[in-house]
Amino acid sequence: MATVAAPPANAAFGSVVRIDSGLIEGIPALTPGVMVFEGIPYAAPPVGDLRWKPPQPVEPWPVPRNVDRFGPVCLQHHPGTSSWDFFGDYEAQSEDCLYVNVWTPAKSSHDRLPVLVWIYGGGFGFGSGTVRLYHGDNLAAKGAVVVTFNYRLGVFGFLAHPELTKESGRNASGNYGLMDQVAALQWVRRNIAAFGGDPNRVAIFGESAGGGSVNFMQATPLAKGLFQRAIAESGGQFSRYGPPSGELRLAEAEQAGLRFAQGLGASSLADLRCRPAEQLLRAASGFSPGVPIIDGYVLPEDVYSIFAEGKENDVPVLVGSNSDEGTSLRVPRPTMDTPQLQTELARLYPPDQEEKIISGVMLWIMRTWARLETKTGTHQAYEYYFSHHPPFPADAKFEGDVTHFGAFHGAEIIYVFNNLAIRKSRNWPWQAWDWKLADIMSSYWANFAANGDPNGPGLPTWPAYDDSHPQVMNFGNAVQAIPLPRRAELEFWEKVNHPQPTASPATK
Repeated sequence: MATVAAPPANAAFGSVVRIDSGLIEGIPALTPGVMVFEGIPYAAPPVGDLRWKPPQPVEPWPVPRNVDRFGPVCLQHHPGTSSWDFFGDYEAQSEDCLYVNVWTPAKSSHDRLPVLVWIYGGGFGFGSGTVRLYHGDNLAAKGAVVVTFNYRLGVFGFLAHPELTKESGRNASGNYGLMDQVAALQWVRRNIAAFGGDPNRVAIFGESAGGGSVNFMQATPLAKGLFQRAIAESGGQFSRYGPPSGELRLAEAEQAGLRFAQGLGASSLADLRCRPAEQLLRAASGFSPGVPIIDGYVLPEDVYSIFAEGKENDVPVLVGSNSDEGTSLRVPRPTMDTPQLQTELARLYPPDQEEKIISGVMLWIMRTWARLETKTGTHQAYEYYFSHHPPFPADAKFEGDVTHFGAFHGAEIIYVFNNLAIRKSRNWPWQAWDWKLADIMSSYWANFAANGDPNGPGLPTWPAYDDSHPQVMNFGNAVQAIPLPRRAELEFWEKVNHPQPTASPATK
C-alpha cells in the first residue's frame, strides 16, 4: 500500500478520503468531474474460520491505502460471454471478495448528494459489482453518489447445515450473501458522507437476482433504516414460478447442505472449512440451494407474507419489467395445480410463444410489489414497462439459439446507467433515440434516489401507481404513461399464485 497524505481539516473534496477503517485515495473516473474509489474492503475476508459466518468488521489499516483497482470478484462458475457482454470483463476471482466501489461527483464532503447502491443479478450464483456495464461514472454525473459491491454467491453464500445452524446462536444458517448485502449497506450508512453522500437518501437498486435482493432487503428486519428508497428491475420474490427460484425453508436447505458435504466425503463442518475453496466450487456446480432461505432470522417469513402483513421496510418503490424477458431468461414451462389452469396456460402461451411465460410472470411480480407497497405501506410506488428493442450488430451472437432479442431480460440496465458509450467502440449501432432514452431513464433513477419520486423538470410525467387505475411508464419508442398491459396474463398469474377459496354452499 503506497503512502498518501492525509487531507487537511475541512478541505474541499479530493482524491483522499477518511473512512472508519482508515485513509484511502481514489482516482479520477472516466467521466470528468467524477472520482472513483475501487476495491474498498467493507468486511473482513470470509476465509478460514470465517467461511460461512456473518461478515465481520474490517481490520483498520494503519497507513493510507490506494484504492485504484477493483478487488477480486466472489468465487463462481463464469457463465461465459454473449454479444450483450454482461459478464465478459471480470477481475480475478477469490474467496476474499467483500469489496465496495464508489463513484462520486461531490465537490465537498458536505454536499449530501443522494446515493444509489447497486446490487447485481446472476441468480445468486454469478455476477459482480465490477462489470463494466455497472460502472457508475455516467450515472454519478447525474448528481448522485453511486456504489457497487460484491456479495458471496452459490455454496459460499447460501450453504445451510445443521452444524452451522447450531453454532450461529440464532438457530439459523445460510443467507450469508444476504448478510453481506446488509453489511455493505451498513458500511454505506457509516461512510458515505465522507464521499459527499447523504446517508438519509440512500436508494438500493438491482436487476434480476439483484432486484430479488432489493426485495429481500425490504423484507429483512436486519436492513431496517439502512435505505430510504427501493428500485427493482425484473426481479422479486412473490411468485412460485420464475426467478429467483423460490425461497427454501431452513430444514430443506440444511438437508441439501448435508448432501453436499456427504458428496465431498466431509464428515464435519470443520472438515468443510478446511477444504480448498476451488474444490468446493467444483463440487458445487450442481448445488441447487444457492438461493435465500427462510431461516427465521434474516428472513422471518416468506416475502409475500411479510409484505401482505405490512412488515416490510416501508419506503417508496420504483419497479418494473421488460416486454421480452424470455428471449434471454429461459425457464421450464411450469406445471399447474389443476387441469383447468393447465388449459388456461396453454391458451395464453401456445408452444410457439413459450418465451412469453416468464415475461408475464415477471410483470405480475413487479405489479404485485407495487400493489402491496401501496396497500400495506405508507409510500407511493412507480411502475415501468421497458419495451424498447436495443439495436444489435448484424453479426450479433446471443445465448442459446435465440435469433430475436426484443426488450430482453436485462436490456434496460445499460440505459439506466447511461453507459451506451462503453460499446460505442464495438460498432454498436446505437441510434439517436437510444442515447435520448438512456439520458431520460438515468435521470428518472437519479431523481428517485433524491426525492422518492422519479419526476423532474423536462421529463414526461410519471404517475404514481394507483390500483384502481393502474398505469406504467412505458420505455419504448416513446416515453409515456400507458394503462397496465397484458391484463389477461396478470389475472391468470394472480389466480395461480393466490387462488381464492371456493365458497361452500353454506356461505354462498
